Amino acid sequence: MSYAPVNGLQLYYEVHGEPRPGRVPLVLIHGGGSSIHVTWDVVIPLLARNRMVMAFDEQGHGRTRAIDRPFTFENSAADAAALLDYLRVERADVMGFSNGGSIALRLGLRHPDKVRKLVVISTQYRRDGMVAGFWDGFQDARLEMMPKSLRDFDLQMNDPQHLQQMFDQDLKRMAGFQDWPDEDLTRIAAPTLVMVGDRDVVTIEHAVRMSKLISAAQLLVVPGSHGEFLGQLEVRRPGSPIPAAVMNLVEAFLDE
Repeated sequence: MSYAPVNGLQLYYEVHGEPRPGRVPLVLIHGGGSSIHVTWDVVIPLLARNRMVMAFDEQGHGRTRAIDRPFTFENSAADAAALLDYLRVERADVMGFSNGGSIALRLGLRHPDKVRKLVVISTQYRRDGMVAGFWDGFQDARLEMMPKSLRDFDLQMNDPQHLQQMFDQDLKRMAGFQDWPDEDLTRIAAPTLVMVGDRDVVTIEHAVRMSKLISAAQLLVVPGSHGEFLGQLEVRRPGSPIPAAVMNLVEAFLDE
């Protein structure tokens, strides 16, 4: 557990597990309004048994303070690339959930030399990839609408001002989301696993489209709602065997 001075940030990161011969490190990128432990607490121990796992809190999330800089997927991808340089990791596998999946895609597009394989989970590249009514909720969104478990988790580490700032920056980034051109996906060279839940906020049809645009992609549809199959905090089901089963499939993809 430490901080890396990258791109004007003190970027909080954690490293779990040990280097394993033949396996590059795996970088985890959490979703919006979240942090390392909100998204990845259940699966980190599963993955760290067999490989080194690295995760970081995005700008303004968890233990990483915000700075006066535009909050964009591009900037967050640049932070991930800079963290790899700081840790002297030449190449890594990258797994991102939700907004973290968008960051992973930008990392694969802008820094292809640093990425061996990608796992993008519950991620859209066009606004029409979301279920009907998804974007309506951004019109009058308020902090009180954020799941209480996520608010409470952030307040354990930070003051209320940090929580509001995180909510505002995430809201602005998502409300202003603009469609990516298909060419962005066709230019991604890394073998990619596109994953979506069967009751997700991203439609299965959109995940299929992404998997066809990325030249070396596979599609995985798993049971569960947004984040449920990972054990994300607000939809966590203690004792569920699904996160372990899903991670077995992820590891099979990474190891093949």
